[in-house]
Amino acid sequence: MASRTAGSQNVERGRSLHRALRESLVQTREGQLAWVLGACERVLRPLVRLALAFGVKHTHLDELLRDILVDEARRAWLEKGTEPNISQISVTTGLNRKVVTTKVRDSASLPRTESSAEAKALTLWLQMVADNPKNRSLPILAQGRKPSFEALARRASRGNVHHRVILDELVRLKMATELEGRTELAAAGFVPSGDLRGMLAFLGDNARDHLLASVSNTLGAAPPLLERSVFASGLSLDDCERIHRFARERWDGLHHALTQEMRQAYEAADEKASGRIRVGIYTYYEDAAVERDAAAEAAPSNPPGRKTT
Repeated sequence: MASRTAGSQNVERGRSLHRALRESLVQTREGQLAWVLGACERVLRPLVRLALAFGVKHTHLDELLRDILVDEARRAWLEKGTEPNISQISVTTGLNRKVVTTKVRDSASLPRTESSAEAKALTLWLQMVADNPKNRSLPILAQGRKPSFEALARRASRGNVHHRVILDELVRLKMATELEGRTELAAAGFVPSGDLRGMLAFLGDNARDHLLASVSNTLGAAPPLLERSVFASGLSLDDCERIHRFARERWDGLHHALTQEMRQAYEAADEKASGRIRVGIYTYYEDAAVERDAAAEAAPSNPPGRKTT
């Protein structure tokens, strides 16, 4: 009898340990989900601000999120060497099978900035100006071996886009001017401020690659990608702007060096080369007191389940 009692106690102790371990794993999982959702909230908040500014509604964002969930779930399965079926995508995303079956994503709504012939041509032009300021003004048509926009465009696009098409787009974006057979550079970088579609394309591509670097590092990619920042609080707004200008000035030199490296690599690469790289820098500053006040006003004064005294 004593041996049976001891055995029962051991079994019960084992079950208790198993329950405790299971509960601990659940709590850990819930904690990780909360952390991930917290990071997603910080990332999504400025995007929601952009969406609301242009009249985007909840139904649009909901549809977009479903499309992305399906696409990314499929990509995750493919990385494991499996072409997923509807059920696997449904389980991974939490979407029902009917929704997964009917999802079709439009991936051509914005241009890809890294494949823009205009951006490549302007980048090469800026490099030529940095090497020789006289290249700010160029004859449009080739004149022997002398610098010309025609030669520049042919080199930038590898002859795949006619120079007239590239120049017309740069003039439309007010990045270049044209007069009496010559064209002059009128921009310090490919930032299509007069073109909303182009600006949104850059917003999407720049933010995407910055986040992809962060996500890759968080998921343990090896080797880790460069993703660093320097930050401070409690500064005057004048000092923030002064530091902003300092960063811009330092970036100009690095931008020129990086452009040379990328240009040399691009011209040396085989036409079938498929690697892409984006190196960026950003600065953002604001009056944090305004943000805190806005958040305090938006918060409920008497949250559900709590009483004030």
